Amino acid sequence: MTSRMWKMYSNYLYYKGEKTVLWDMIEPYRRPKSFTPIAIIYVAAFYTGVIGSAITEQLYKEKYWEDHPGEAVPLMRPKFYWGPWRIYNGDTLPPMT
Repeated sequence: MTSRMWKMYSNYLYYKGEKTVLWDMIEPYRRPKSFTPIAIIYVAAFYTGVIGSAITEQLYKEKYWEDHPGEAVPLMRPKFYWGPWRIYNGDTLPPMT
C-alpha cells in the first residue's frame, strides 16, 4: 500500500512538471492581456470624482446662499488638502473649522 502511494506521488510530481513545460511552450503564442477593463475602471473612477466634486460644490453654494442671500459665494476650501495654498484673484478663506 505504501509503495503504491509513493508511486502515485512521484507520478503526480513528474506530470505536474510536464504540465508547466507544456504551458511554458504555449505562452509566447498567447494573446496579450487587454488593458480595456483597467482603462474603463480608471475613467469611471475619474468621472465619479468629477461628478461628486460638482455635487459637493453645488451643495456648498446652496447652503451659503441660504445663510447669506444675495451675496457672492466665496471659493470653497479644498476638502482633502490641508497644506498651504494661495488665491490670486480674491480674498483668502477663513480658517477651517
